[in-house]
Amino acid sequence: MPRPATVTRPPDRTEMTGVEARRSAIVAAVRQRGFVTIEALASQFAVTVQTIRRDLNELSAEGRLERYRGGGGLPSSVENIDYADRRITLSAEKTRIGRLAARHIPSHCSVFINIGTTPEAVARELMQHDDLSVITNNLNVAISLAEATEFRIVMAGGTVRNRDGAVLGQLTCDTLSQFRVDVAVIGTSGIDADGALLDYDIEEVRATQTILAQARRTFLVADHSKFTRRPMVQVGRLAQVDTFFTDRPPPPEIAALMQRHGVKLAVADAND
Repeated sequence: MPRPATVTRPPDRTEMTGVEARRSAIVAAVRQRGFVTIEALASQFAVTVQTIRRDLNELSAEGRLERYRGGGGLPSSVENIDYADRRITLSAEKTRIGRLAARHIPSHCSVFINIGTTPEAVARELMQHDDLSVITNNLNVAISLAEATEFRIVMAGGTVRNRDGAVLGQLTCDTLSQFRVDVAVIGTSGIDADGALLDYDIEEVRATQTILAQARRTFLVADHSKFTRRPMVQVGRLAQVDTFFTDRPPPPEIAALMQRHGVKLAVADAND
């Protein structure tokens, strides 16, 4: 006799409210103590360590705290998340952003692509374009496009940062400054409420500033977690961007600033 089908009951509103209340309390605990272990949080909220791990992963993906080995802590203003973690964090959202941005880049043009996992997502979506000239200081972008396309690719010289394939230094800036390019695709590690674009590494910032100065149009690509992160080095201003591609509407103060400076907003939804 066949076994009856198992019906999975979706969580009701009360359950979802309880999850969000716990996660908000976790964020409050981290802000108060700076760092809290998984075991301490599991004991505090009387749940399993697996539940806390899921909570921390979700909160990290939302940019509300940083997920570290063994617990959660405050987002750092001096050190970015490991590249391997950034590649998988909000990967679906980055793919949608990349697909939407790529649709706004025509074939037969020149493109700067800088460092970061979201610019890399744009590069992957450009592989179906024709006759692009790509200038980059991102080794991952150069290798992937060289393997999959016939594009003209210029790799900026400089020193390779082993952990993520970034190429940096004065030679990098000197190379980038030789080109005047149709579209620049740049990422950022944080966006402040006053429109400042922020990052962690001064050498990375100098390369991006060179790209900004040499592009006819600039596309900023960044997921919603960047709205809550506050690295300490300023790259530039949101007002320098032509179009901002993201996965959620920005906070009201950033939206108002964009409108004031004529910065276009493109939000990638689940259909992109």
